[in-house]
Formats: sequence, structure tokens, C-alpha cells
Amino acid sequence: MTSDSPDLLVFDCDGVLVDSETVACRVDSELVAEIGIEVSVEEIRERFVGGSSGQMCETLAREHGVAIGEAFRRRLLDTVLARFETELTAIPGVADALARLAGPRCVASSSEPHRIRRSLELTGLLAHFDPHLFSAKMVARGKPAPDVFLFAAARMGAAPARCLAIEDSVAGVTAARAAGLSL
Repeated sequence: MTSDSPDLLVFDCDGVLVDSETVACRVDSELVAEIGIEVSVEEIRERFVGGSSGQMCETLAREHGVAIGEAFRRRLLDTVLARFETELTAIPGVADALARLAGPRCVASSSEPHRIRRSLELTGLLAHFDPHLFSAKMVARGKPAPDVFLFAAARMGAAPARCLAIEDSVAGVTAARAAGLSL
């Protein structure tokens, strides 16, 4: 890398590396409907992509006056992961782009650690990042807070100002900016 190049590339996972958001939003809409909350796939995409499923469940529970427990959240995650087994694909062209990139890189995602790993395994992208996978579950606050980006930079030994974030959501861009990463 040149002196003008970043010291670290920090990739979001969902929507940047893997086309998981289409699958996840569909599952989210289907399962919350089963507990009496009607939310379209489009509304889920617009309001909750970039955050965690836990944040989505908390918001919907509060707005609709229903209790959404850990068992439902686990079912939601398990159903998404089951659908990934047959429906998940890499974002077109991302494998070729990663193969051409030099230098340190990692993933900083709002998803659960095992979801990140499995998504990258299923799409053949894990070798580009392993073991440098960081989840919002590893820090106090998820995106849009800067915590996961600051954690990833620290673990990778890079100053946030020397990192470049590759993001696709408002929550992710907000988090990266708050952490001092370039976009």
C-alpha cells in the first residue's frame, strides 16, 4: 500500500459482501406476522437494515406493545440461517474485487458472529477475511454507535483515521463516521 492508501479496509458483511438482506428481510416480515405484527419486506429493509435483529425486535415490540422474547429472536436467526443454506449469494463481482485487493482487511458487522462466519463460508468469501471477523455482539453498542469499528481497528492495530469503511447502510455510515473512519 502507498502512504495515501488506508492501513486497513473494514467491510460490512450484509449487503456489501453477501446478498443476505433480501433473504433476511423476507424472513423477518414472515415471522413477525406470525406474532401479529404486520411489517412489509420493504419497511423492514428501509427501517432496520444495518442494525441488529435484536434492535429490530426491541423497536417492533415497543411500537406494537407485544413481548418478543429470546426464543423468538433465536427462531428468527435460525430461520434466516436455514434459508441462507439454499438462497444466499455473494454480491456480484465482490469475490473478484477482493482477490485483487492488497493489504489488511476485516469485517465489522451488526450480525451475530456465527452468522457472519457462515455467510462468508457459504459464499466462498471467508478466506479473504478469516480470522478477522468482528461483530457488534463483541462490543457494548451496535451500529449506529462507532464501537464495532473502533474495536476492529484496535484489534487490527490500525488508527481509525487510517481505515477505510465499505458500508451500505445509514447506520453503518453513521457508525464509521463517528469512529473517524474514511468512507
